[in-house]
This record gives sequence, structure tokens and C-alpha cells, in this order.
Amino acid sequence: MRDVLEELHHRWSAGETVGMATVVGAYLSAPRAVGAAMVVSAAGTVTGSISGGCVEGAVYELAQRVINDGIPVLERYGVSDDDAFAAGLSCGGTIEVFVERITPADFPALDDFVSSVAEDRPVATATVIAHPDPARVGARLVVWPHDAAGSIGSARADAAIVDDARGLLAGGRSATLTYGPEGERLGDGMSVFVNVLEPPRRMLIFGATDFARAMARQGSFLGYRVTVCDARAVFTTAQRFPEADEVVVAWPHKYLEAEVEAGRVDDRTVVTVLTHDPKFDIPVLATALRAQLGYVGAMGSRRTHDDRIAQLRELGLDDRELAALASPIGLDLGARTPAETAVSIAAEIIAAQWGGSTQRLGTTLGRIHQ
Repeated sequence: MRDVLEELHHRWSAGETVGMATVVGAYLSAPRAVGAAMVVSAAGTVTGSISGGCVEGAVYELAQRVINDGIPVLERYGVSDDDAFAAGLSCGGTIEVFVERITPADFPALDDFVSSVAEDRPVATATVIAHPDPARVGARLVVWPHDAAGSIGSARADAAIVDDARGLLAGGRSATLTYGPEGERLGDGMSVFVNVLEPPRRMLIFGATDFARAMARQGSFLGYRVTVCDARAVFTTAQRFPEADEVVVAWPHKYLEAEVEAGRVDDRTVVTVLTHDPKFDIPVLATALRAQLGYVGAMGSRRTHDDRIAQLRELGLDDRELAALASPIGLDLGARTPAETAVSIAAEIIAAQWGGSTQRLGTTLGRIHQ
């Protein structure tokens, strides 16, 4: 949803009516994840994607209908059938798509929701996508860790949904929840899609090198909030790293220690150490590995790696902590240039995040999307 928010907010602010399609369920080899969204304006313009092209045409027509009659629709799209003109997913997966009308009256809290996303504050929407009472379908709550706005028409249901949405918000996970018509936890009949929008994952790049510049570009492309940090002011400038969200002149380990102490890094944080200088590398790696972050990698030769491990052991790091170090950094793609090396590092980060085998898909069997 994040990629359509600017367009959605622009048209909402202008008082326009749009149709929004959201993937609320994705199974097997579905092309887009839960939360992917597409916005269709009354004039026919399209922003975003919910299937990479497989069913966009059918969803576009459905969104136009919803704009006109205001009746939300939950639709399921599976593998294409024998009719070549039928909308389906050639990948073999299945997605459930909820299509609704969005106007200032339908989504009065959108302004606050967009502000929260822009300010990197965790927020979620909880939307009724199925209910025995058609009038409640499309009702919405906006949920923050310590606040909520809106109602689905029942105080009991509101309380249950807000409580469960905060649990999903804390875990950073979107999901469809099932309740009885009035929010009974052991009942069924009402389905609520909770769409969680967390702050972007962080990528901390230590070392203001050419490899770091390529890595900043790659991290930004992947949607990370990118910070480049180095103690050498002459190299560490915003002009050299235009894709970085933040450029910091500081000793790497001191900067990271402050971020850890402030609680601004966690298991979603990626650290790449690209300095090639032990006086920078060793202290920041020790801090990063002890913080149990999502990924910690360091550039260098195999000899450098061996020396680095020995120095980290001298600082007291144990086998479990050292096992988390990706070094030499990246996958073996045969990379030579900084840009190619950044791709190899990004590939390793993605594989670590999602549990990828790193094998060529053409040589593997089973599902592509786990």
C-alpha cells in the first residue's frame, strides 16, 4: 500500500472518488504479497499493481464499478482456466482482492494515517472485508500502538479488533482475522483485514567508499532507509551519497552504540561494513554482532576475514555471535565492479531475510515463493 499512498492522498485531498484494490490474501506462488494495492481514479488512471499484470484488467473494471455504485467487493483470482480470456494467475497461485471506494467520507482518518507513515510511526488499518450485514463491509479502523480512530459499528468488535491489530502491529505482520458478527473471538462470519505499515527497514553502511555508494543506491532501491557513516568528513558527504537518507560523520562504533542504546535498531536492521580498515571494522562489528541485528556483513579477503575473526574473539565474542557474521560479504556472483558487488550483497541480504536457498531457480523444484 505504501507505493500508492501519495496518489491516494492527493486525490482524497482534492475530494475525488477513487477505487482501491488491496491484496488481502496470497497463496502458493502469488505474484504480489498481502498489502499490495492499486488505485484507480474516476478518470481511469491507475497507480500501483496487485498482480504484476495478470489480473489488473479485471480488477480495473471492478474498481470502476465500485467507484460508481459504492458497493465493495471481495474477489478471488486463481490459476487461469481453459478460457484464454478469463482473468487468472499464470503463476499458479491465488490471491484475494478487496476492492472498495475511497472518498473523504469513507476514510476520514486518511490524513492522520498518511502523516504516520511519512513520519515512520507504526500504524495499521483494519477493514471489514466480509460480514453478514453488507452495510458493515468496508468499515474501517485506523490503529496506532496507543490510539485508534473510526469504528466498524460495534463497540465490542472495535475493542477486539483494536487489541488484535496492536498485536499484529507489534509483530510487523499483516493478516486477515475472523470474528463473529459482533466481534466474538470464537465466532465467524466477519473477516477483517489488518494492513500493517511499519517504518522502513534500516540499512547502515559503514565506510564512505565507492562500494558504499553503490550499496546505498541498491539499499534505497530495495526500500531501506539508508544511513552512510564514516569518520572521514572529506569523503562522507551528501553529494557523494545522494541516495542515502542520512549521511553521518562519526566513528562507526560510536554511532552504532548510540543507535543501539536509543532503540533505533533491531532485528530488521541491516549492517554492511565496507571500510577495509581494522580500526573502523573491528569495533563496529563487535557492537553490531552483540546487538543481534538482522544481518551483519563485512567486506574483505579471506585472509582479512581470518584476522578479523581472531581480533573479535580477543574482544570476547563467542561462536554464536561470530556465526552471524557474513564475511566475506555477498554471494558468489563473480562480481567485479562496485555496482555488481552491491547486487551480490543485496542478494545475500534478501536470501537471509526470506530463507532463500541461493540456488538457481531453474535447478530447483517446488514452490518459487515460500
